[in-house]
Amino acid sequence: MASIKSYETKDGKKLYLFKMYIGIDPQTGKKKQTTRRGFRTKKQATLEASRLELEISQGGIKQENNILFSKVYEQWYQAYVNTVRESTVARVSKMFDNHILPYFGNKRIRTISIAQCQKAINDWFKIASYNYRKWYNYTSMVFDYAVKHEYIDRNPTNLVNIPKKPTEYGDKTPNFWDKQEMKQFFTYIDPTKDTEKYTLFRVLAFTGVRRGECLALTWDDINFSQETLRINKTLTQGMKGVQIIQAPKTRKSQRTIKLDKQTVHYLKMWRKEQRKYYLMLGFNTLHKGQLVFANSKNKYKSLNTPAKWLAPLITKSKLHKITIHGFRHSHASALFSAGASIKEVQERLGHSDVKTTLDIYTHVTQKQNDKAVEKFEKYMNF
Repeated sequence: MASIKSYETKDGKKLYLFKMYIGIDPQTGKKKQTTRRGFRTKKQATLEASRLELEISQGGIKQENNILFSKVYEQWYQAYVNTVRESTVARVSKMFDNHILPYFGNKRIRTISIAQCQKAINDWFKIASYNYRKWYNYTSMVFDYAVKHEYIDRNPTNLVNIPKKPTEYGDKTPNFWDKQEMKQFFTYIDPTKDTEKYTLFRVLAFTGVRRGECLALTWDDINFSQETLRINKTLTQGMKGVQIIQAPKTRKSQRTIKLDKQTVHYLKMWRKEQRKYYLMLGFNTLHKGQLVFANSKNKYKSLNTPAKWLAPLITKSKLHKITIHGFRHSHASALFSAGASIKEVQERLGHSDVKTTLDIYTHVTQKQNDKAVEKFEKYMNF
């Protein structure tokens, strides 16, 4: 309904204006008003207001076509959470909250242009050249959902130019250690004074288990008589940063790993010491399901703990920096150096796709490369 008022110009002339609500801004979803002025009579202002009201009513936009990107995301999200693990849900939720919704959340999805999508991915590429592609892919999923539900006719992200990270020159430091480097690393941990720390890194280096798989281990998972380690769960981060236990990454990740005798020896040492130490803290560690590596409250350690332990040890040893996942790569590299087949390494590491194993295989030690050249030279012999 229009609001009609009179006003005076600077020269004292009396005129009329009206203010009218004309609907929702198609881009932001906020209420829009228009002001028309300069009418000589109230009747003229009333007639123009009536005409405009009729025009708006005849060209009204269906409510479902006014839907915000954030609302479409919520609908997509409710379906998506039933298809992935909680740790993935938590990671994707943060991605939208921190990076995607700030760009598109308050916009009507039908109004979002190719140019706006291009700007978003260009900005993401500048601030996160490693993660930008994931943000783009998940944004595209929401637009695909909108197309499927007929909110829009096409997905604008399909028409943007994807930035490409230029190939970096120079040699990248490998995320693994060879046999001698690993041996040097362990000389900087005293197995009698820091038994738990030594044992944890020993398990990582000599079994190739993932960080979460290692921290989820219970003594029931270790068969000392058969010298095996069973992987059937993993520690990860769920919603709101809460650590949770869930099934391993893939079905192939559920596996039984043969242990070497020295690793079994250190595990036995730690189990004996753990029982004494935690009894002093008031915990009985003889119950079923006792964690192999626990915090001072006999709960799961933080996922960040192994990395915090590793950093000062690398500094002391003066070895090149690797991540906790680098122990897994080191184990794979050592297996290949020892003559294990790609299939054997795939089974031991629990890779569902042999491509993942082959990617690690490309990072074999220089010694292996030298042997390959020697074999080639001997074969050609001219």
